[in-house]
Amino acid sequence: MLFQVGGQGTRPTFFEMAAAQQLPASLRAALTYSIGVMALRRPFLHKVLDYEDEFFSLLMLVLETHSLRTTDASFAESLYGLRRRAVKIRVKKDDARPNSGGGIQQSGLEKRQRILSVVFLVVLPYFKSKLHSIYNKEREARLQASLWGNSDVTVEDAEYFRGGRLLFSEGMSFAYQLLYLLDATGFYSLGLHALGIHVCRATGQELMDTSSRISKIRSNERERLRGPPWLKTFQGALLSCAYTVLDYAQTGLIAAVFIFKMMEWWYQSAEERMSAPTVYPPPPPPPAPKVAKEGIPLPPDRTICPLCSQKRANPSVVTVSGFVFCYACIFKYVSQYKRCPVTLMPVDVDQIRRLFHDM
Repeated sequence: MLFQVGGQGTRPTFFEMAAAQQLPASLRAALTYSIGVMALRRPFLHKVLDYEDEFFSLLMLVLETHSLRTTDASFAESLYGLRRRAVKIRVKKDDARPNSGGGIQQSGLEKRQRILSVVFLVVLPYFKSKLHSIYNKEREARLQASLWGNSDVTVEDAEYFRGGRLLFSEGMSFAYQLLYLLDATGFYSLGLHALGIHVCRATGQELMDTSSRISKIRSNERERLRGPPWLKTFQGALLSCAYTVLDYAQTGLIAAVFIFKMMEWWYQSAEERMSAPTVYPPPPPPPAPKVAKEGIPLPPDRTICPLCSQKRANPSVVTVSGFVFCYACIFKYVSQYKRCPVTLMPVDVDQIRRLFHDM
């Protein structure tokens, strides 16, 4: 299975390299989610989740070793039609400048580079994940201790040291990716630079020869079997089963990534729809309070104060009833009678509010 992102020439685009780099994380998330769902009915699978780092690292160790051996590329890079090439800079003797006539010579990976590639792809991420888990546990313990006042080292100190290391790591990664994007370097990451490896697009002939190369490697492994005929037959059958399982595992893992991404998009869209605030129409205004029989009648003109029968000056509202009067009129009335003059509802002077709609 092969995916093409675009671009021309042998140099992969930035997006191809970024997609290949992010694929293992998506694969791990897909496997974790799938095993978590199956563990609901098969409780023994919770043990796999308890050793998630070890399980995933062992799986990636098998996949990366097989992929580097057969295609000279990591598992993710091979899916995008990429290949790793050892880089050697050749410089003319009469001129020490690399661009004066020399060039970059690319060749197949050496055995040492394949082993170190597995270390950078599997071993180092495993230790990074374990250190991250240890740090989180230690941080939680320090946080609890600091809350109880039993710790001399504050959480801010631990965050400062971790932030410095994280800043260096992320800064180096960003610098290499930026230089790669600007075509200032052929190395996408510090690890590839340390190994002296360029990632290039595979030619059409290389892609066609991949299957034959894998078949040749597997036939050579069968020829190396030693022992009686029955033992060689048994060992060959085991190798065939292992290769079949490996092929199906590669296809299944890619399918799991796509299914996980599709479900993630589906549930994210559903959550966004559920979490989006529902816009309801504004409620209708409450009905006007009834005028008491003993209360002061309302004038036909709404701009007239019911108390002084004059045009309102400094209009003020009684909050319990909503009727508007002159401020001086209603303040004097409420101070004396402690009620609304229209509805006769109990009112205090603190419940009079000045209206500023005329300002």
